[in-house]
Amino acid sequence: MAEPRRTTGTGSERAGEQDAIIAALLPVVDGIAATLGSCCEAVVHDFRRPEESVVAIAGSVTGRAVGGAMSEIGMGLLGRGDAAENQLNYLTRTRDGKLVKSSTMVLRDSAGTVFGALCVNLDITAVSQAHALLGDIAGVGSPAGVPTTTFGNDIDSVVDALVDDHQLRQNKSWAELDRAQRVQLFRGLDGRGVFAVRRAVEQVASRLGISRASAYHYLSEARAPAPTPMSTSNGSRPDGPPDTASPDGAPA
Repeated sequence: MAEPRRTTGTGSERAGEQDAIIAALLPVVDGIAATLGSCCEAVVHDFRRPEESVVAIAGSVTGRAVGGAMSEIGMGLLGRGDAAENQLNYLTRTRDGKLVKSSTMVLRDSAGTVFGALCVNLDITAVSQAHALLGDIAGVGSPAGVPTTTFGNDIDSVVDALVDDHQLRQNKSWAELDRAQRVQLFRGLDGRGVFAVRRAVEQVASRLGISRASAYHYLSEARAPAPTPMSTSNGSRPDGPPDTASPDGAPA
């Protein structure tokens, strides 16, 4: 199959194209929700405004409204930029215990730029409970370990949840992390799109109990490319004497 033709265009032309795609999807969310019923929610996100990315929504599964925030899933796609791919048929659990089956389809313009997403969320809590009951009768267990996802109209709660999740996975407080682990925490948050949100650095600093200057420093270090020292044929660096190796092979 031939690759789709990519166009460049000016910034205003591309913004106009992106606006047109979103406008075309506004009636689609109503059709999806009406077809699948009260257990369905369809959402259009505009990644150009991550703090209030919900520009259209039909149905009520996650409790959001127009002007609401994206979830951790959306922020992860935002963090991957144009490399983001569709996320289909995944399970999450809301903070109030609903089991939700979702698909998130990224929106691209003709230049291949990812600028939004169309999401379909199905509340399958009742179905899961019935499945668990039947499975219990039949002696078949139900799947566990579904991650909890923060859905809300406030982006701050999503950022806080992502910071807390990273700390839980480290199983250490900020004070217990060494420098490499602290940089890794900021790298992980950056990879999940946290710092694309306005004032996120300040919010992360507050959540971790550190200064804003420290947070900016760790973020800068997390984004810095890994050093690639050059060496000459005799093993020495261009500006120094030959390296002396320690017994384990690392420079002494």
